[in-house]
Amino acid sequence: MEGVEVDRPLKIHFIPYLASGHMIPLCDIATLFASHGQQVTIITTPSNVETLTKSLPSILTLHTVDFPSEQVDLPKGIESMSSTTDPITSWKIHNGAMLLHGPIDDFVVNNPPDCIIADSSYSWGNDLARKLQVPNFTFNGSSLFAVSLMESLRKNNLLHTNSDSDSDSSSYVVPNFPHRITMCSKPSKVLSKFIGLMLDTVFKSTGYIINNFVELDGEECVQHYEKTTGHKAWHLGPTSFIQKNIQEKAGRGNEGAASEHESLSWLNSQQVNSVVYICFGSINHFFDKQLYEIACAVEGMGHPFIWVVPEKRGKEDETEEEKEKWMPKGFEERNIGKKGLIIRGWAPQVKILSHPAVGGFMTHCGGNSIVEAVGAGVPMITWPCHGDHLFNEKLITQVRGIGVEVGATEWCTNGNGERKKLVGRDGIEKAMRRLMDGGYEAENMRLRAREIGEKARRAVQEGGSSHNNLLSLIDEIKRFRDCKPHD
Repeated sequence: MEGVEVDRPLKIHFIPYLASGHMIPLCDIATLFASHGQQVTIITTPSNVETLTKSLPSILTLHTVDFPSEQVDLPKGIESMSSTTDPITSWKIHNGAMLLHGPIDDFVVNNPPDCIIADSSYSWGNDLARKLQVPNFTFNGSSLFAVSLMESLRKNNLLHTNSDSDSDSSSYVVPNFPHRITMCSKPSKVLSKFIGLMLDTVFKSTGYIINNFVELDGEECVQHYEKTTGHKAWHLGPTSFIQKNIQEKAGRGNEGAASEHESLSWLNSQQVNSVVYICFGSINHFFDKQLYEIACAVEGMGHPFIWVVPEKRGKEDETEEEKEKWMPKGFEERNIGKKGLIIRGWAPQVKILSHPAVGGFMTHCGGNSIVEAVGAGVPMITWPCHGDHLFNEKLITQVRGIGVEVGATEWCTNGNGERKKLVGRDGIEKAMRRLMDGGYEAENMRLRAREIGEKARRAVQEGGSSHNNLLSLIDEIKRFRDCKPHD
């Protein structure tokens, strides 16, 4: 009809960071937008495209920019943080990601979108959006609770400045925050600097996109964030519910048909809530001494377990001498089979957590792992490793009461470096027993985890908080577009 404007789909460019923990949820969020009729393009590098095409729906467009392998002295194909356990290689990949600014800028300027949704690692996302006079929303996988907590530390001078030493290890209660949160020490200088840069990027953007749901972070946290920062946050998750099909769930992030079949068939033989699932994400790698302490604790605990170990540990051609550096002699003979399972490298985490036999999850407290556990209604044994993990831990243990802390208090800059503090087997076993041995505390924790898991499922359904947020955000971006002056 003449005079009636057709509701044009939005053209949105997504720019994920080169690590599976950032890439997978942001691509899931891109899928959300595309499933509501928007025109979505994900911009990444060749080897990441290869991985993504195995699990992404055809409604998404992938645009490839070359990774600057030669410039950062890396072999071809090493383009993701998840492809290495070496800190030097990780740093080279990060530098390569930063050098994508130029080619991405060229593509976006020549193919202007209505909106950019970029990882907060790319501070230049804001500059690019300003140049094109379009909104830029940032994403990084952190909860709103974690970002709010970081900003409270910054405002109250509880981040290390350049003149500080890293030796201050006294605990404190975070001031001017909606909950009473006790932190063990200040973040290190390097981590403090990283936090500051990330916060600056988030607050300069149009809004912050979050892969969880309002009921997890809490309305009080949302109100505190918006009041103290003047910034808007959009909860759109948990995105792990997007992959409805069993095969899709198993295939998130990697190939793994063998480990999927092995783990799920083994879980079918176990009793409800009896198994501890132990996994520290794709980029956290403990050294042999720490793995040895975990093995001793797992054996001492006596409950069935699935333990995901780094790919280079437990490989088929590993000698007995190599093996005994990270697990007690005879550990596999005594445990693997009826009592436990070791998975090398990648595991079908979403499917494992959804299995009724799993009663607890020992986790590094990465944003994706937490939201996947919450979505499955599984309580946690928390072992923060680096970055925002110590902040996420407090949401799970001190606020929601669905986790037990293992006692890891060290601030680390990345997941590959050697830690100064060893977490002993006694503390690990005690934390696992608190959750797995039953009793009043454990049952209450399990009940709360199930309740919040139900809220997670409702959030993404029609009429739920995350579903409504998505529709509202689409409308807001359309208003930006339609109010923009035409050349």
